[in-house]
Amino acid sequence: MERGAVGRRSQRKQDDPDLGILAARLLFSVQKELFETLAEQGHPDLRPRHGAVLGYLDAEGTRATELSRLSGVHKQVIGNLIDELEELGYVERRPDPQDRRAKLIVPTDRGLEETVKSDAIMAAIEQRHAEALGERTYARFKRAFRNVTAQQLAHLTGEEQAGT
Repeated sequence: MERGAVGRRSQRKQDDPDLGILAARLLFSVQKELFETLAEQGHPDLRPRHGAVLGYLDAEGTRATELSRLSGVHKQVIGNLIDELEELGYVERRPDPQDRRAKLIVPTDRGLEETVKSDAIMAAIEQRHAEALGERTYARFKRAFRNVTAQQLAHLTGEEQAGT
């Protein structure tokens, strides 16, 4: 391969980024805005990695296995994140009333406060984009993005995804 091909490829990726680059740029910029805003609002100890737990946590609690499934993050990593969030005062482990052998990860008052704030921040980000593109265009974009995501996940798992 020619040495100059690297530069041309990088320029192509800059001029016409592929799906992976676009998705990564969107993810990283949304995470940056979300966590910077959360820090300004009293949660400076949170990092984007904590979103794998906090982004899917229900107020009544969620099992670690379910957090792993929903986030796509390995259960051992989720366990480490839960440990960190427990130390930071965002979650606690409680027995699951449905199965006493299992534990629920339940948000503390601080965790509930964070989830309310993060939901509001994300709503504001989405509203800003909806206003910039127009409500209908943004709704079509989200629908298409959900479908592409579902198709990609189905391709990896070999499953049919509803709604694609």
